[in-house]
Amino acid sequence: MFLISDTLDNAQRIDWRAALETLGLRVFGAVAIALIGVWLVRRLIQGLDRVLARSHIETISRLFLKNFAYAFCMVLVGVAVLQQLGVPPASLLAILGAAGLAIGLALKDSLANIASGVLLIVQKPFHVGDLVQIGGQEGKVTQVRIFTTNLRTLDNRDVVMPNSMVTSQAIINMSRQAERRLEIKVGVGYEDNLDDARRVLLELAAADARVLKDPAPEVLVTALSESSVDLELRAWVANSDLLHARSDLNRAVRETLMTNGLHIPYPTRDLHVYHHDADGRDLLKVTRSVAHDGDGDYPEPPAAK
Repeated sequence: MFLISDTLDNAQRIDWRAALETLGLRVFGAVAIALIGVWLVRRLIQGLDRVLARSHIETISRLFLKNFAYAFCMVLVGVAVLQQLGVPPASLLAILGAAGLAIGLALKDSLANIASGVLLIVQKPFHVGDLVQIGGQEGKVTQVRIFTTNLRTLDNRDVVMPNSMVTSQAIINMSRQAERRLEIKVGVGYEDNLDDARRVLLELAAADARVLKDPAPEVLVTALSESSVDLELRAWVANSDLLHARSDLNRAVRETLMTNGLHIPYPTRDLHVYHHDADGRDLLKVTRSVAHDGDGDYPEPPAAK
Protein backbone atom coordinates (compact mmCIF):
# COMPACT_ATOMS: atom_id res chain seq x y z
CA MET A 1 0.00 0.00 0.00
CA PHE A 2 2.73 2.41 0.96
CA LEU A 3 4.71 1.36 -2.09
CA ILE A 4 1.88 2.27 -4.46
CA SER A 5 1.35 5.69 -2.78
CA ASP A 6 5.07 6.55 -2.95
CA THR A 7 5.15 5.57 -6.59
CA LEU A 8 2.20 7.92 -7.40
CA ASP A 9 3.81 10.79 -5.48
CA ASN A 10 7.08 10.34 -7.36
CA ALA A 11 5.23 10.24 -10.69
CA GLN A 12 3.39 13.47 -9.85
CA ARG A 13 6.65 15.14 -8.88
CA ILE A 14 8.28 14.05 -12.14
CA ASP A 15 5.35 15.31 -14.25
CA TRP A 16 5.31 18.66 -12.43
CA ARG A 17 9.04 19.11 -12.87
CA ALA A 18 8.80 18.17 -16.55
CA ALA A 19 6.02 20.69 -17.06
CA LEU A 20 8.07 23.43 -15.43
CA GLU A 21 11.09 22.53 -17.50
CA THR A 22 9.01 22.52 -20.69
CA LEU A 23 7.43 25.87 -19.80
CA GLY A 24 10.82 27.34 -18.99
CA LEU A 25 12.20 26.18 -22.33
CA ARG A 26 9.19 27.63 -24.13
CA VAL A 27 9.52 30.99 -22.37
CA PHE A 28 13.26 31.06 -23.03
CA GLY A 29 12.67 30.24 -26.68
CA ALA A 30 9.93 32.90 -26.94
CA VAL A 31 12.23 35.56 -25.45
CA ALA A 32 15.03 34.48 -27.79
CA ILE A 33 12.70 34.64 -30.80
CA ALA A 34 11.47 38.09 -29.75
CA LEU A 35 14.99 39.50 -29.31
CA ILE A 36 16.39 37.93 -32.46
CA GLY A 37 13.24 38.82 -34.39
CA VAL A 38 13.40 42.50 -33.42
CA TRP A 39 17.10 42.60 -34.35
CA LEU A 40 16.43 40.95 -37.70
CA VAL A 41 13.49 43.27 -38.43
CA ARG A 42 15.63 46.34 -37.82
CA ARG A 43 18.37 44.97 -40.07
CA LEU A 44 15.85 44.14 -42.77
CA ILE A 45 14.29 47.60 -42.61
CA GLN A 46 17.72 49.21 -42.89
CA GLY A 47 18.50 47.07 -45.91
CA LEU A 48 15.10 47.90 -47.44
CA ASP A 49 15.78 51.59 -46.94
CA ARG A 50 19.11 51.34 -48.76
CA VAL A 51 17.51 49.40 -51.63
CA LEU A 52 14.70 51.96 -51.95
CA ALA A 53 17.19 54.84 -51.87
CA ARG A 54 19.27 53.25 -54.64
CA SER A 55 16.08 52.75 -56.65
CA HIS A 56 15.55 56.54 -56.58
CA ILE A 57 12.13 56.20 -54.97
CA GLU A 58 10.97 59.53 -53.61
CA THR A 59 11.33 60.21 -49.91
CA ILE A 60 7.63 60.22 -49.05
CA SER A 61 7.10 56.75 -50.58
CA ARG A 62 10.26 55.35 -49.03
CA LEU A 63 9.27 56.45 -45.52
CA PHE A 64 5.75 55.06 -45.88
CA LEU A 65 7.00 51.68 -47.15
CA LYS A 66 9.52 51.48 -44.31
CA ASN A 67 6.85 52.09 -41.68
CA PHE A 68 4.44 49.63 -43.26
CA ALA A 69 7.11 46.91 -43.62
CA TYR A 70 8.25 47.40 -40.02
CA ALA A 71 4.70 47.02 -38.67
CA PHE A 72 4.08 43.91 -40.80
CA CYS A 73 7.34 42.23 -39.73
CA MET A 74 6.67 42.94 -36.06
CA VAL A 75 3.28 41.24 -36.38
CA LEU A 76 5.04 38.16 -37.79
CA VAL A 77 7.48 38.17 -34.87
CA GLY A 78 4.55 38.35 -32.44
CA VAL A 79 2.89 35.35 -34.13
CA ALA A 80 6.12 33.34 -33.89
CA VAL A 81 6.43 34.18 -30.19
CA LEU A 82 2.87 33.00 -29.50
CA GLN A 83 3.49 29.75 -31.36
CA GLN A 84 6.61 29.13 -29.34
CA LEU A 85 4.61 29.60 -26.15
CA GLY A 86 2.37 26.73 -27.24
CA VAL A 87 -0.60 28.47 -28.82
CA PRO A 88 -1.89 26.09 -31.56
CA PRO A 89 -1.89 27.53 -35.10
CA ALA A 90 -5.65 26.94 -35.50
CA SER A 91 -6.40 28.67 -32.22
CA LEU A 92 -3.98 31.43 -33.13
CA LEU A 93 -5.73 32.04 -36.44
CA ALA A 94 -9.10 32.07 -34.68
CA ILE A 95 -7.80 34.52 -32.10
CA LEU A 96 -6.29 36.74 -34.79
CA GLY A 97 -9.53 36.62 -36.79
CA ALA A 98 -11.66 37.58 -33.84
CA ALA A 99 -9.18 40.21 -32.74
CA GLY A 100 -9.01 41.55 -36.29
CA LEU A 101 -12.79 41.84 -36.44
CA ALA A 102 -12.97 43.58 -33.08
CA ILE A 103 -10.08 45.87 -33.92
CA GLY A 104 -11.57 46.61 -37.32
CA LEU A 105 -14.86 47.67 -35.75
CA ALA A 106 -13.22 49.66 -32.97
CA LEU A 107 -10.55 51.24 -35.12
CA LYS A 108 -12.41 51.80 -38.37
CA ASP A 109 -11.10 55.37 -38.48
CA SER A 110 -7.55 54.10 -38.14
CA LEU A 111 -8.09 51.64 -40.98
CA ALA A 112 -9.46 54.52 -43.06
CA ASN A 113 -6.25 56.41 -42.30
CA ILE A 114 -4.17 53.47 -43.55
CA ALA A 115 -6.18 53.30 -46.78
CA SER A 116 -5.88 57.07 -47.20
CA GLY A 117 -2.12 56.85 -46.68
CA VAL A 118 -1.88 54.28 -49.47
CA LEU A 119 -3.89 56.60 -51.73
CA LEU A 120 -1.55 59.49 -50.95
CA ILE A 121 1.45 57.37 -51.88
CA VAL A 122 -0.13 56.14 -55.11
CA GLN A 123 -1.65 59.42 -56.30
CA LYS A 124 1.24 61.62 -55.09
CA PRO A 125 -0.54 64.97 -54.71
CA PHE A 126 2.56 66.33 -52.97
CA HIS A 127 6.16 65.43 -52.12
CA VAL A 128 8.30 65.94 -49.05
CA GLY A 129 9.25 69.62 -48.86
CA ASP A 130 6.24 70.88 -50.84
CA LEU A 131 4.38 73.89 -49.44
CA VAL A 132 0.72 72.89 -49.25
CA GLN A 133 -2.55 74.10 -47.77
CA ILE A 134 -4.91 71.43 -46.45
CA GLY A 135 -8.06 72.07 -44.46
CA GLY A 136 -6.97 75.58 -43.47
CA GLN A 137 -3.49 74.41 -42.42
CA GLU A 138 -0.49 75.63 -44.41
CA GLY A 139 3.02 74.23 -44.19
CA LYS A 140 5.72 72.08 -45.76
CA VAL A 141 5.22 68.32 -45.92
CA THR A 142 7.76 66.51 -43.74
CA GLN A 143 6.45 62.93 -43.70
CA VAL A 144 3.52 60.66 -44.56
CA ARG A 145 3.19 57.89 -41.99
CA ILE A 146 0.79 54.94 -41.84
CA PHE A 147 -1.88 56.92 -40.00
CA THR A 148 -0.88 60.57 -40.25
CA THR A 149 0.61 63.25 -42.48
CA ASN A 150 3.04 65.70 -40.87
CA LEU A 151 3.34 69.36 -41.87
CA ARG A 152 5.72 72.04 -40.62
CA THR A 153 4.36 75.57 -40.76
CA LEU A 154 6.40 78.56 -41.88
CA ASP A 155 6.74 79.67 -38.23
CA ASN A 156 8.19 76.23 -37.35
CA ARG A 157 5.17 74.52 -35.80
CA ASP A 158 4.44 70.83 -36.39
CA VAL A 159 0.95 69.91 -37.60
CA VAL A 160 -0.14 66.25 -37.48
CA MET A 161 -3.19 65.49 -39.64
CA PRO A 162 -4.99 62.13 -40.00
CA ASN A 163 -4.57 60.75 -43.51
CA SER A 164 -8.33 60.43 -43.96
CA MET A 165 -8.70 64.17 -43.30
CA VAL A 166 -6.02 64.93 -45.89
CA THR A 167 -7.71 62.92 -48.64
CA SER A 168 -11.15 64.36 -47.82
CA GLN A 169 -9.99 68.00 -48.04
CA ALA A 170 -8.96 70.13 -50.99
CA ILE A 171 -5.16 69.99 -51.31
CA ILE A 172 -3.55 73.19 -52.60
CA ASN A 173 0.05 72.52 -53.64
CA MET A 174 1.96 75.79 -53.93
CA SER A 175 5.28 74.17 -54.88
CA ARG A 176 4.24 71.97 -57.80
CA GLN A 177 4.61 74.64 -60.51
CA ALA A 178 7.88 76.42 -61.23
CA GLU A 179 6.19 79.80 -61.84
CA ARG A 180 3.59 81.74 -59.86
CA ARG A 181 1.58 84.86 -60.60
CA LEU A 182 1.53 87.70 -58.12
CA GLU A 183 -1.26 90.28 -57.93
CA ILE A 184 -0.84 93.78 -56.54
CA LYS A 185 -4.04 95.74 -56.03
CA VAL A 186 -3.90 99.53 -55.86
CA GLY A 187 -6.56 102.24 -55.98
CA VAL A 188 -6.09 105.63 -57.69
CA GLY A 189 -8.27 108.72 -57.55
CA TYR A 190 -11.07 109.37 -59.99
CA GLU A 191 -9.29 112.55 -61.05
CA ASP A 192 -6.06 110.69 -61.93
CA ASN A 193 -5.14 109.63 -65.46
CA LEU A 194 -5.54 105.87 -65.74
CA ASP A 195 -3.08 105.65 -68.64
CA ASP A 196 -0.39 107.26 -66.49
CA ALA A 197 -1.14 104.91 -63.61
CA ARG A 198 -1.01 101.91 -65.94
CA ARG A 199 2.30 103.07 -67.44
CA VAL A 200 3.89 103.54 -64.01
CA LEU A 201 2.86 100.06 -62.84
CA LEU A 202 4.15 98.37 -65.99
CA GLU A 203 7.47 100.24 -65.74
CA LEU A 204 7.88 99.06 -62.16
CA ALA A 205 7.27 95.45 -63.21
CA ALA A 206 9.70 95.73 -66.12
CA ALA A 207 12.41 97.21 -63.87
CA ASP A 208 12.32 94.20 -61.52
CA ALA A 209 14.66 91.47 -62.79
CA ARG A 210 12.61 88.77 -61.06
CA VAL A 211 9.52 89.49 -63.16
CA LEU A 212 9.33 87.23 -66.21
CA LYS A 213 8.96 88.68 -69.68
CA ASP A 214 6.72 85.84 -70.82
CA PRO A 215 3.92 85.90 -69.82
CA ALA A 216 4.10 89.68 -69.96
CA PRO A 217 2.89 91.77 -67.00
CA GLU A 218 -0.51 93.42 -67.34
CA VAL A 219 -2.59 96.01 -65.53
CA LEU A 220 -6.38 95.62 -65.32
CA VAL A 221 -9.15 97.87 -64.01
CA THR A 222 -10.92 95.59 -61.57
CA ALA A 223 -13.53 97.84 -59.91
CA LEU A 224 -14.96 101.33 -59.57
CA SER A 225 -15.09 101.72 -55.82
CA GLU A 226 -16.68 104.46 -53.75
CA SER A 227 -13.52 106.54 -53.43
CA SER A 228 -11.07 105.03 -55.94
CA VAL A 229 -10.58 103.28 -59.25
CA ASP A 230 -9.10 99.87 -58.42
CA LEU A 231 -6.24 98.58 -60.57
CA GLU A 232 -4.46 95.25 -60.38
CA LEU A 233 -0.90 94.56 -61.53
CA ARG A 234 -0.39 90.94 -62.56
CA ALA A 235 3.12 89.65 -63.09
CA TRP A 236 4.73 86.20 -63.25
CA VAL A 237 7.80 85.28 -61.20
CA ALA A 238 9.67 82.13 -60.21
CA ASN A 239 8.00 80.26 -57.37
CA SER A 240 10.91 80.88 -55.02
CA ASP A 241 10.82 84.66 -55.70
CA LEU A 242 7.11 85.20 -55.08
CA LEU A 243 7.16 86.43 -51.49
CA HIS A 244 10.01 88.95 -51.74
CA ALA A 245 9.08 90.15 -55.22
CA ARG A 246 5.55 90.93 -54.07
CA SER A 247 6.82 92.80 -51.01
CA ASP A 248 9.30 94.90 -53.01
CA LEU A 249 6.77 95.75 -55.72
CA ASN A 250 4.18 96.81 -53.14
CA ARG A 251 6.66 99.23 -51.61
CA ALA A 252 7.78 100.54 -55.00
CA VAL A 253 4.17 101.07 -56.15
CA ARG A 254 3.38 103.29 -53.17
CA GLU A 255 6.48 105.44 -53.55
CA THR A 256 6.36 105.73 -57.35
CA LEU A 257 2.68 106.64 -57.60
CA MET A 258 3.14 109.49 -55.15
CA THR A 259 6.23 110.87 -56.93
CA ASN A 260 4.36 110.83 -60.28
CA GLY A 261 1.49 112.95 -59.00
CA LEU A 262 -0.95 110.08 -58.63
CA HIS A 263 -3.01 109.58 -55.52
CA ILE A 264 -3.95 106.57 -53.44
CA PRO A 265 -7.23 107.86 -51.91
CA TYR A 266 -8.47 106.95 -48.47
CA PRO A 267 -12.06 105.91 -47.87
CA THR A 268 -14.02 108.94 -46.61
CA ARG A 269 -17.40 109.40 -44.94
CA ASP A 270 -19.50 112.56 -44.42
CA LEU A 271 -20.94 112.55 -40.91
CA HIS A 272 -23.96 114.81 -40.15
CA VAL A 273 -24.84 115.27 -36.47
CA TYR A 274 -28.21 116.77 -35.48
CA HIS A 275 -28.99 117.99 -31.95
CA HIS A 276 -32.50 118.75 -30.67
CA ASP A 277 -33.76 120.25 -27.43
CA ALA A 278 -36.52 118.87 -25.27
CA ASP A 279 -39.37 120.28 -27.40
CA GLY A 280 -37.86 118.91 -30.63
CA ARG A 281 -36.39 122.14 -31.95
CA ASP A 282 -33.12 122.00 -33.84
CA LEU A 283 -30.47 123.37 -31.49
CA LEU A 284 -28.32 124.49 -34.42
CA LYS A 285 -31.14 126.71 -35.65
CA VAL A 286 -31.72 128.01 -32.14
CA THR A 287 -28.05 128.89 -31.75
CA ARG A 288 -27.93 130.67 -35.07
CA SER A 289 -31.12 132.61 -34.40
CA VAL A 290 -30.03 133.80 -30.96
CA ALA A 291 -27.36 136.24 -32.13
CA HIS A 292 -26.23 139.44 -30.46
CA ASP A 293 -27.50 142.43 -32.44
CA GLY A 294 -25.26 144.94 -30.71
CA ASP A 295 -27.87 146.66 -28.51
CA GLY A 296 -27.73 144.20 -25.65
CA ASP A 297 -31.01 142.46 -26.51
CA TYR A 298 -31.29 138.93 -27.75
CA PRO A 299 -34.35 138.30 -29.86
CA GLU A 300 -36.54 135.34 -29.19
CA PRO A 301 -35.75 132.38 -31.46
CA PRO A 302 -38.31 131.65 -34.10
CA ALA A 303 -40.76 128.89 -33.50
CA ALA A 304 -39.77 125.53 -34.85
CA LYS A 305 -41.48 124.64 -38.09
